[in-house]
Amino acid sequence: MHTLIIDTDPGADDVIALLFAMAAPEALKLQALTTVAGNVPLAKTSRNARLACEWAGRPDIPVYAGAEQPLQRAPIYAANIHGREGITGVTVHEPAAPLAEGHAVDYLVRTLRAVPEKSLTLAMLGPQTNLALALEQAPDIVRGLRELVLMAGAHFNGGNITPTAEFNVFADPHAAEAVLKCGVPITMLPLDVTHKILTSDERIARLRAIGNQAGQIVADILGAYAPQEMRHYDMPGGPVHDATVIAYLLQPSLFRGKLINVEVDSREGMGFGQTVADWYGSLHRTPNVNWIVEGDAQGFFDLLTEHIARLP
Repeated sequence: MHTLIIDTDPGADDVIALLFAMAAPEALKLQALTTVAGNVPLAKTSRNARLACEWAGRPDIPVYAGAEQPLQRAPIYAANIHGREGITGVTVHEPAAPLAEGHAVDYLVRTLRAVPEKSLTLAMLGPQTNLALALEQAPDIVRGLRELVLMAGAHFNGGNITPTAEFNVFADPHAAEAVLKCGVPITMLPLDVTHKILTSDERIARLRAIGNQAGQIVADILGAYAPQEMRHYDMPGGPVHDATVIAYLLQPSLFRGKLINVEVDSREGMGFGQTVADWYGSLHRTPNVNWIVEGDAQGFFDLLTEHIARLP
């Protein structure tokens, strides 16, 4: 059982990840969602997080809005991939449940100071600005963290926003740099693995065939989102990046990686936002990340479909 907070910037694949997580209450004790600007501006990521709660029948899960902009760099968004509203393929609306009162960073500080030592897992599906701000304000909060699980970075695959950088890191490299240095156990699911776990017509059809609202929503999102990724990368299917974090938390045996040293290039230039993953230990620096490179694609989609079937 993971006592869990999900920090997120929904985003099509984030919404699928949130539905996935909310379908597993026996394994993931979800305390709250914290939102950050990323795929789209903060107002829309916060609305989309609340929409996911509504679609999952979990309006009881509080959603705290967080950072509107990165620590230092100018904000960037990914509306070219996720659409102007952050989710393609479905109609969005204003959810009935309001945002929780207070700022996400304050919520993280307050919560991590109150929980038992090494008891809370933080899943991070977007830029890592909220946690970086919390660590700057209250470095002692690391005592409450059991593990950080991030969808972030790229090495063998190359980037998806520049030739070397993955979007979540590129959107706030200075925040990622701070998080990687915090000393908490970190697992990263980079493009190296997410680009191996791809949709197919059959996998989307299985989700649609569940017959519930959630299955229809996930199938519609993937049906709209996957083709543009397939065209851009010349891949046979589309990745469901952020949902791999939830699959890892539920069934880590689906994945394989290695403990290595990872650092972020935050210097302006061609390498800005690159995750420098020392896979072969060439620099002889202390490993700080469990870097995932392989995943069981069919096992992932079986697990996702099984969980989405539990929702309304």
